[in-house]
Amino acid sequence: MMEKIDSYECFVEPFHVDFTGRVFMGVLGNHLLNAAGKHSTRRGWGIGALNETQHTWVLSRLSIELYDMPRQYEHFEVKTWVEGVMKLFTNRNFAILRPDGSAYGYARSVWAMIDLETRRPCDLLSLYDGDICRYVVTDEENDCPIAGHGRFRFREPELVRTIDTYYSDVDINGHINSIKYIEHILDLFPKERFKSQSIERFEIAYKAESHLGDRLSFYTQPVSADEVDVEVRKNEAEVVCQAKIRFRTATI
Repeated sequence: MMEKIDSYECFVEPFHVDFTGRVFMGVLGNHLLNAAGKHSTRRGWGIGALNETQHTWVLSRLSIELYDMPRQYEHFEVKTWVEGVMKLFTNRNFAILRPDGSAYGYARSVWAMIDLETRRPCDLLSLYDGDICRYVVTDEENDCPIAGHGRFRFREPELVRTIDTYYSDVDINGHINSIKYIEHILDLFPKERFKSQSIERFEIAYKAESHLGDRLSFYTQPVSADEVDVEVRKNEAEVVCQAKIRFRTATI
């Protein structure tokens, strides 16, 4: 019987790091999504197989909590497993580990499967006779130790930037890539902030799709000195995603 948990080796290339020598959050996010894709593909639930029946996965929520960031030329491992399956969503967790097994951090994610024609969510419990439930990990030893996804409450956020979307923003599903939102959101903060602080937790909730040619407006709402909420709207109207960034004093 196939193991339910997979681990994938990663390496931090020089072009994957920022000016501090630590891996970009967007690059780390891509490693997580690649691990999720490989894990799903090994079990017959990869995008390639799903596309044949006009289905695909879409990321709904992602929360990454870090004690430290992998640095240039370091090797690390991404371990991933499915924590639970509901009718419309599945929960997937990640551990980001050093070669000695200690943790850089952990991540939680929520995914939905959609019909490519209707763009509507599918019933995961009935699709393919609920085969996905065979891969759920219930072992307490593999519990993800970080908090679950929180809620966002925007009152009077301030518009700080509006950008256009281009070719490099679009992914294979035809909408703006989920990692691109993370990169655009972190670009809202000045270089000086990343000199003195590092990201302790990054949380994002995807609300709607946006596409090539949409204009994205970014609104910020400070929560505390170390925490900021961000809301992204397309064409100054519909909310496409909301994020929370929590900083801490940077380590050397």
